[in-house]
Amino acid sequence: MVVHLASSAGSTNAPLVGFVVSKAIGNAVTRNLVKRRLRAIARTRLTSLPAGSMLVVRALPRAAASDFGSLEKDFNSCVDKVLARGQHDD
Repeated sequence: MVVHLASSAGSTNAPLVGFVVSKAIGNAVTRNLVKRRLRAIARTRLTSLPAGSMLVVRALPRAAASDFGSLEKDFNSCVDKVLARGQHDD
């Protein structure tokens, strides 16, 4: 997966998370399964995101074959890297 983080300086709004799951992932059932899993995983990490930030998660085709545990591991790894680097697309 690919993760992008943008933040709004001085904003006190709650962080937002969006998902991009294209048809390359699979049929509608598979895409929705991946989105549901990613939403559940992202819900647990919302408190670690800066206020006013926007996180965009783009699932890659191999996400369709991944189980919940490996998606969670990849998601957490990507978010940790983005937060550590301070990579903000303003």
